[in-house]
Amino acid sequence: MIKYFFYISLSLLFFNLSSAKDVDIQENVSLSFVCDLEKKILKNSEYNYKTFLAKDLDDKDLDKFNIEAKKPETLLINGLSLFLSDTTKLNVKVVNKDVVLFKAINREKNYSESGIINRKSGELVHEITKNIKSENPEKDISFYSCRKRKENV
Repeated sequence: MIKYFFYISLSLLFFNLSSAKDVDIQENVSLSFVCDLEKKILKNSEYNYKTFLAKDLDDKDLDKFNIEAKKPETLLINGLSLFLSDTTKLNVKVVNKDVVLFKAINREKNYSESGIINRKSGELVHEITKNIKSENPEKDISFYSCRKRKENV
């Protein structure tokens, strides 16, 4: 539990730091991961930050989660969601030797997705926020354990 608190805190810290500089791609990377869903936290009209383990959900693991970054500002995210696959929506792009951080928000500013992956440990946090402008926004926070995908040659 402390590990998840650390990553949520870390992601909030990066989002606050990245508001000053939304694009900070420090290196070129091409990464491919296989990720196992560990748990999900839901906040909506039915649940108030209720935690569900992967075994209790119908959600699937990520068979092919790809990240490609090119200096100075190109970041491609594929395999996490269709929304994040549209590079024009990515507002925050941070890539360094430790983490890849990304955030996208729709044109109406009522829906956003963000994520942070620790490149060393493979821990991925993916957050979806719906109805941002409403009094009760909905959140869906997924935690994954990822490992580098071995490509068949």
